[in-house]
Amino acid sequence: MNLIFDPLTYPFFVRALAASAIVGLVCATVGSFMVLRGLAFMGDALSHSAFPGVVAAYLIGAPFYLGASIAAVGTALAIGWVTRQGKIRGDTAIGVLFAGMFALGVFMFSLIPNYVGDLFGFLFGEVLGIGLNDLISLAVLAAIVLVTVALLWKELLYSTFDPLGAAASGLPVARLDYLLLALIALTIVISLQSVGIILVVAMLVTPAATAQLISRSFGRLVVMAGAIGLVCPMIGLYLSYWLNSATGATIVLVETAAFVLVLAWTMLAAGSRHSVPEPAV
Repeated sequence: MNLIFDPLTYPFFVRALAASAIVGLVCATVGSFMVLRGLAFMGDALSHSAFPGVVAAYLIGAPFYLGASIAAVGTALAIGWVTRQGKIRGDTAIGVLFAGMFALGVFMFSLIPNYVGDLFGFLFGEVLGIGLNDLISLAVLAAIVLVTVALLWKELLYSTFDPLGAAASGLPVARLDYLLLALIALTIVISLQSVGIILVVAMLVTPAATAQLISRSFGRLVVMAGAIGLVCPMIGLYLSYWLNSATGATIVLVETAAFVLVLAWTMLAAGSRHSVPEPAV
């Protein structure tokens, strides 16, 4: 039991545990909509697009959450606008804008005279270094995302499953699409300090993909994805503490292992059903 309770004597570990739980829950909730809409690449794109906002916030001494939010949300809305108005495929718009934004971040980073370790940490995550003020900011952003999803649950769900029917019934589908893109961007900003820019897409996609393997309804998918998103980051955090490994990478590996185990179980279950002999007539 000491292996479980000893880390809790350190305030930094308790803050990291709370941050991991918040991030996991928000990512799983928003990621469920992403998986159904086929927007996994969007998560990767927006996570990289937040980098110039992080660098700009550092340069002017502003909170990194503010800079990352402006860059990520702005890029998300620009992708939505270019896709609708520019008459090009969504994946093409994503590829162009995310590459340009990430290149801008690298360019700005290269202009800083000396190596900046805390900015480099945003690439891979530093959840063990999260402070109280960062935790409060994270909780506020998470509350905004979750409350928005709860209030517009039916509208977002309808526009996800049947956008044409939703538009015919009078729902502002275009605005809901922009809103979902903004929520994805804010969710990525929330996750940056936990798992970093490079690994954040796994936090968004893997829990929802795992839950999709064993869920027959969207409501159950979100609940199961939320449970996976809560438990796996905490397990990963403990493992990284015991093994002295990279926290963000360990969290993602735990979620990936959960996906592989569930996938194997579903394949075995399907195989056993097919192998049952037909009853004699």
